[in-house]
Amino acid sequence: MSQSLNRVMDALTAAGLGTVTIEMPSDTRTAQQAADAAGCDLDQIAKSIIFAGADSGKLYLFITAGGNQVDAGKASNLAGEPLGRADAHMVRATTGFAIGGVSPVGHVTPIRAFIDPRLHDFSLIYAAAGTPRHIFAIDTAKLSKITKSQPVDFNT
Repeated sequence: MSQSLNRVMDALTAAGLGTVTIEMPSDTRTAQQAADAAGCDLDQIAKSIIFAGADSGKLYLFITAGGNQVDAGKASNLAGEPLGRADAHMVRATTGFAIGGVSPVGHVTPIRAFIDPRLHDFSLIYAAAGTPRHIFAIDTAKLSKITKSQPVDFNT
């Protein structure tokens, strides 16, 4: 089992959740691939989008519904500094995950997080579990709690 997957499972266990990760038969690098594999609505996929602060260099996590796109201007206002996309090396070094499998939990370094209110429209959502082939199902309120994310509109 990969270290990334183990970190996600450990984070979920530490949060008191009995969530089980699901190995998909094919890659789930995109929200549409994950939704197709899980047999759920595209917006039930919780995408982990990472931005980097232009001034601080800090990373910020925006957990958004699969069909939504993060608006860089709104995200920058929330972060209090201009934001740009974080490069793959920075994402890996800070979260411990490669792009395409970034989980909202189990980061090697804590990251300030925001969550899309659209995800609260579903009783169950799915998120990456640290690899391109693993996801986990979770209640949105529980995900908000363990990621310490506040629901706020940051989408286009």
